[in-house]
Amino acid sequence: MVGSIGFSRPAAVAVLKRRSCFILHLTLLLPAVRASGQLTGSPLVCQKTCLCASTIISCSKKNLTNVPNALPSYAAVLDLSFNSITKLQAEWTGIRLDRLQSLLLSNNNLTFLSSEAFVNVRKLRYLDLSFNSLRLLDEYIFEPLENLEVLLLYKNHISQIDRSAFSGLIELQRLYLSHNQISRIPVELLKGRGRLKSLRLLDVSSNRIKALPLDELQALPAWIKNGLYFHNNPLTCSCELYELMAHWELRELSPSTDFSSNHTCVTSGQPKEKMAILDLTRQYLNCSEVKGFKKEGYLEQSLVLDCDTRQKNMVKRWVLPGNLTLSQNETTLIRNQSSLRIGPLKVEDSGIYTCYATSDSFNETLYVTVVVFNTTMSKGLENLKTAYTTLVACLISLVMILIYLFFTPCRCACCPGQNMEKNDAKDSLHSSTVTLSHAHEETWQERVGGGGFLYRHAAFLEPKEQLEQNGRLNPISEEDEEWQGANRGRTRSDVSSVCSNSPMVI
Repeated sequence: MVGSIGFSRPAAVAVLKRRSCFILHLTLLLPAVRASGQLTGSPLVCQKTCLCASTIISCSKKNLTNVPNALPSYAAVLDLSFNSITKLQAEWTGIRLDRLQSLLLSNNNLTFLSSEAFVNVRKLRYLDLSFNSLRLLDEYIFEPLENLEVLLLYKNHISQIDRSAFSGLIELQRLYLSHNQISRIPVELLKGRGRLKSLRLLDVSSNRIKALPLDELQALPAWIKNGLYFHNNPLTCSCELYELMAHWELRELSPSTDFSSNHTCVTSGQPKEKMAILDLTRQYLNCSEVKGFKKEGYLEQSLVLDCDTRQKNMVKRWVLPGNLTLSQNETTLIRNQSSLRIGPLKVEDSGIYTCYATSDSFNETLYVTVVVFNTTMSKGLENLKTAYTTLVACLISLVMILIYLFFTPCRCACCPGQNMEKNDAKDSLHSSTVTLSHAHEETWQERVGGGGFLYRHAAFLEPKEQLEQNGRLNPISEEDEEWQGANRGRTRSDVSSVCSNSPMVI
């Protein structure tokens, strides 16, 4: 009989419970270990994992899912590009890397940046986050990077940028945001209280920007506009947009000269068409062509001419019309060693003013045409007021004439419904034309008395004895025969009233 080892029932149950607890603890421990590995990554091994060359640590194309831990404190360049790192956690370095100046994380499919991701790398000067899947930039996310000079964020899916995302980047010079889903230019980075004073280049090309803050962009200094790139955006065509680009073209600013064929806009009609912005003068909108730089003024005014150069901190020198050098006097004054103040203006101040700007690597010459009108601003306003008053007076006179012609009641003896007698010769509108003396009026009333018409001011109704009146000869010699009684009609001549519309027939 073969012997066997047996267990009592309670003992077997106890063994099974201990095994179950062990398996359960092991199952719970594995995810924690896996998570810890994802958080910190495997230790850096220069001979196997990465390539170490003095202060440069290159881990590019190593199929990493996490940043290696135990990075050396002397590292100045860390290249983690072309891996599969999807998240950058708060303490991915473990220690402070105060010597790290360049961090490359491009082509990693990054979707998340911790708000404290850059706390231990405050000395960074170059940060490459391009070709990833970032969708938003949270507030103050880059604030620890006070020394950062270049930030690459192009080729992501960024559509939301908090207004404080770039706060604290006081040394930032170049910011690349092209090929994203941005719908507006972060103009607050270029002007106002949130302005980045060291920023020289802002690239927002190839995004979804449909409108530009044209007035704000036009007011920017040329050295800022010289580094503002916004080509390949679905901008809406307008003459204001054309004027902006035409000025940039005249100044030979880099965004216009380097990408002239890429500055396009979309027409507002149907079907929508894409066309070059600088072609709006000849097609579609027929915008007015922009020619040169011109400033106009009036006598006794003052003008300020800006030497708006494409580079900052250049040495500038002004030359007046006629190649006259600048002198400190009441007509020309320098402001801030770059702008020229002219005033009070005189007619002879008209002409071309030239600014020569030089630096160690760049020279530029600017021309400003000044036109001074031979009148003062107040006189110009008075002339405008006089012209306006004259126009109003003419309109009032025209209205009065129309009222007189169409609404004044007829006061002639022949008009229907009017009193056939006129008792006062002064009532006639034309009493100054042909006027009978008081004696002649009485004689005439005696001759035509008895209900006949009384023509006091009708032409050719002088008594027979009067051969001439008002310098004219009496053409009728037989008036007594024609006007014998009150009921006798006219036989030889039809005499019309002065107010009558019928022509006079003789």
